Amino acid sequence: MPSSADYRDTHRELVLGCQRKDRNAQRALYGHYAKPMYNLCLRMLRHSHDAEDVLQVAFVDIFGKIETFNFDASISAWIKRIVINRCIDHLKKRRLLTTDLDTNRHDAAAEEDTAPALGAQELSVEKIKNATMKLSEGYRVVLSLYLFEGYDHEEIAQILGISVGTSKSQYSRARKRLAALLTDNN
Repeated sequence: MPSSADYRDTHRELVLGCQRKDRNAQRALYGHYAKPMYNLCLRMLRHSHDAEDVLQVAFVDIFGKIETFNFDASISAWIKRIVINRCIDHLKKRRLLTTDLDTNRHDAAAEEDTAPALGAQELSVEKIKNATMKLSEGYRVVLSLYLFEGYDHEEIAQILGISVGTSKSQYSRARKRLAALLTDNN
């Protein structure tokens, strides 16, 4: 099993190859990251054709900007950020993200997280995935960024151009809706 140093060195070599416009290195980098980044796009965008389109645009951006990558962060984090930004751009173009209409209402709602616990229900990955896809765009995006991608509400607010209270409120509502969908499906 390769060590983390081997992994870093391999990825460093791939990035350096991509920075030299080496097609084999580009193919290898794409091959390594395409599937997880497609899954990220699918979680955020819901439709496979949108996910495929955004993924391709993201990789054009990645290869166009790869010479600016300076190894301060991991290449996977750098790629993920570009992919998320392309997903957000796509959603904004479609004007499907939430808007912050009443900050006070969102802040108050965010303080109380009363989403029901799912308990010991037997949930498969497929059930959770299907239920997540039934969430509205705004709920699904905030839930995905917070729960699956590990962003905090301040980062989500900045990425989406909403208030922290709106992010918390959308997340709380998304959890409630997801719990209801999972309960209904059992």
